[in-house]
Amino acid sequence: MGTGHGHGHGHAGGRHRWRLAVSFALIGAYFMVELAYGLISGSLALLSDAGHMAADVVTLGAALVATRIATRPDTTGRRSYGSYRAEVFASLLAVIMMLGVALYVVVEAVGRIGGPAEVSSGPMLVVGAIGLAVNLIALLLLRSGAGESLNVKGAYLEVVADTAGSVGVIIAGWLVAATGQPFWDTLVALAIGLFVAVRAIALGRQVFAVLGQHVPEGLDATAVAADLAAIDGVRDVHDLHLWTLTSGMNVATAHLVTGDHSDNHAVLDQARDLLRRRHGVAHATLQVEPADHRGCDELDW
Repeated sequence: MGTGHGHGHGHAGGRHRWRLAVSFALIGAYFMVELAYGLISGSLALLSDAGHMAADVVTLGAALVATRIATRPDTTGRRSYGSYRAEVFASLLAVIMMLGVALYVVVEAVGRIGGPAEVSSGPMLVVGAIGLAVNLIALLLLRSGAGESLNVKGAYLEVVADTAGSVGVIIAGWLVAATGQPFWDTLVALAIGLFVAVRAIALGRQVFAVLGQHVPEGLDATAVAADLAAIDGVRDVHDLHLWTLTSGMNVATAHLVTGDHSDNHAVLDQARDLLRRRHGVAHATLQVEPADHRGCDELDW
C-alpha cells in the first residue's frame, strides 16, 4: 500500500511559477548591470543594492526549483506528505540571504563613516532609475501570488526590499550630486541594510511558525474544537492538531467521541465539511470512536 501524498490539492506556489520565472530573468539581467556600474562609480549604495539583487537571483532561483520539487510525485514511499515543504525551505533561504546582505551592508557602511570616498553620482541615478523600473515590474508580477504562497511571498518581499533599495540609490545619487558629499551614499546604504533586516525577520517568523507546526494564522484551535463538539452525536473532541504543510495547505487531525446510537458516517461527513467550509482546512484526518473506547489516554505526550 502506497503512502505517498496523492490527494490532488491545489498548489499555490506552482500556479505562480511563471511569475517567478519572468522575475528571475529580469532581476538576473539587471544584477549584472548594477554590479558593473557599482564598481565603476564606487557607490556603496549601488553595490549594496547589487548585493541584494544577487540574493534575489539566488532566492528566486531556489523558489523556482522548490515549486518544481513540490509538485513532484514521491517515488520513495517515505514522503507521506509529498515534497510540499520544499517551498518553506526556499523561503528560509530567502531569510538567510536577506540577513546576510543586510549585515554586510551595515558593516561596510559603518566602516566607511569618516573615511575618504569617491562616488560618481551620474551612474547611480541612471542605474537606480533602471532598477526601480525592473523592480516595479517584478512587484506587479509577484503581488497576486504573495498572498497565497509563502514561497512567492519570500520572493516578493525580496523585491520589495530591492525596490526600496533602488529608491535609496536614486536619493543618494541626487544628494551626492547636489551637495558633493559622499556621506549621503553611506547613510542611504545603511538605511537600506536596516530595512532589509527588518523585512527578513518578519518573514523568518512566518517560516519558523510553519516549520514549528504552529496553529495556522487566522485559525483558533479552541473555536475549531467547539465547532466539532457541537456536531450532533459528538460527545467529546480530543487530540486536535492543526498545522500548515505549506502555503494554502492547512492540515488537521482529531478524535471525535460519539454516542452509542450516533451515525458515525454522518458525523464524519459533517466534521470534514465543517472544517473545509468554516475553517479552510481541506485535509483532515478524523478518527470517530465510541465513548467506551480506551487507549488515547495512555499516550504520555
